[in-house]
Amino acid sequence: MQDIFQNRILWSVIVALFAAQILKVITVLISERHFNLRRIRGTGGMPSSHSASVVALATSVGFEKGFASAEFTIALVLAFVVMYDACGIRKAAGEQAEILNDLMQQFSDMFKDGFESKKLGTLLGHTLPQVFFGALLGIFISIIIYL
Repeated sequence: MQDIFQNRILWSVIVALFAAQILKVITVLISERHFNLRRIRGTGGMPSSHSASVVALATSVGFEKGFASAEFTIALVLAFVVMYDACGIRKAAGEQAEILNDLMQQFSDMFKDGFESKKLGTLLGHTLPQVFFGALLGIFISIIIYL
């Protein structure tokens, strides 16, 4: 159990994840001028915590096992899959949720006799800059932990 507290790979991932989530709160505070603590546990936004954590994982594995190792290759491929998913599939799902929310609102307006619709979450995926800065954050955190 004591080994888990000395696992720098794990700590890189955890620190990168939490740093990204905290930065989301700060970016919302700066861009929208209001404090939204709910962003600390939400998906989507700047920077991508998914990207930060998987790139921190890959970078740390590279430092630990070598950048020519099979372990680094596996972690790097995983990072690319997660980042592709965040930019593509999850972003598209968020856009579809926005359209469905609009349709449900129109449907609700047409039938005012007790029709109730539940809003779908729309902040699911990421833009390319959000993924890019998340990845940079993951590299930065790993470098700091391995210095």
